Amino acid sequence: MATIQRIRPEGLVSSPAFSHVAVVPPGATTIYVGGQNAVDVDGALVGAEDVAAQSVRALQNARTALAAVGATTDDVVQWNVLFVEGVDLAAAYGAIAGELASDEPPLVTGARVSGLGVPGALVEIGAIAAVLR
Repeated sequence: MATIQRIRPEGLVSSPAFSHVAVVPPGATTIYVGGQNAVDVDGALVGAEDVAAQSVRALQNARTALAAVGATTDDVVQWNVLFVEGVDLAAAYGAIAGELASDEPPLVTGARVSGLGVPGALVEIGAIAAVLR
């Protein structure tokens, strides 16, 4: 069975937290998860000004979205993470890093932004996943 290749090429920084390249084989189903904030089922913000709590909830929401189509975080090819300027990145990543750890980690794109669509949101997590069926 074909697998998704996650590659950390020589000549680029080696990190246990992310890979640089992913190759998805033909026949895989691609799944796109839009940016998830730390909101509950009613749309209320969870975690107030706590970026760690918001990171945990945003990841939980991304997991829920993935599960809706039969995917898990193991199927994620790339995480896209937006942080509001000034948040403690160590606290944000520290709160979720253990849950995302892998021998073949996905690609990660992180960016600092001036604000997000949900008032008070400090983090937004989106994903691209691929499932081999």
